[in-house]
Amino acid sequence: MPAPLPHEHLPEVPPFNVESDDVTHDEQLSNKHVFNDWGFSGENVSPHLRWSGFPAETKSFAVTCFDPDAPTGSGFWHWVVFDIPADVTELATGAGSEDSKIGIQARNDYGTKAFGGAAPPPGAPHRYVFTVHALDEETLGIDSGVSPAVAGFNITAHTLARASIVPVYGH
Repeated sequence: MPAPLPHEHLPEVPPFNVESDDVTHDEQLSNKHVFNDWGFSGENVSPHLRWSGFPAETKSFAVTCFDPDAPTGSGFWHWVVFDIPADVTELATGAGSEDSKIGIQARNDYGTKAFGGAAPPPGAPHRYVFTVHALDEETLGIDSGVSPAVAGFNITAHTLARASIVPVYGH
């Protein structure tokens, strides 16, 4: 039985649309979005994301990438960025680099303040849940030093709506 997706046990909120020029729901991630360490030779580049149809009262966005299938007991956070201005509705490929100015990037479970690509152990493919959260505040009042759990708590507390795209990766 697969692990639950990260939003299945959270308060229900309306959906909106998210799409990507780089990743497709239920399809294998390309090597571009795979980690470049731990025996992986990927490019470690965040995918393009574009969203629409979010509530008019949205004041900012957050973007997260979570692997619920990681063998950790708590999943694995690959990307957490928040305080993205409400007039930003698209992130270019590579926007999750360490020097990015797209918002505030909290540290991921690799320990970096950037996107960290897929790196599952051998076996069944893992799901990578890229979620855009429409938020009711311009800023969450937290900084880049928070854990993904603290960022997630604050994101969830201010989520008006969310949209996800879930590609997979296995080797």
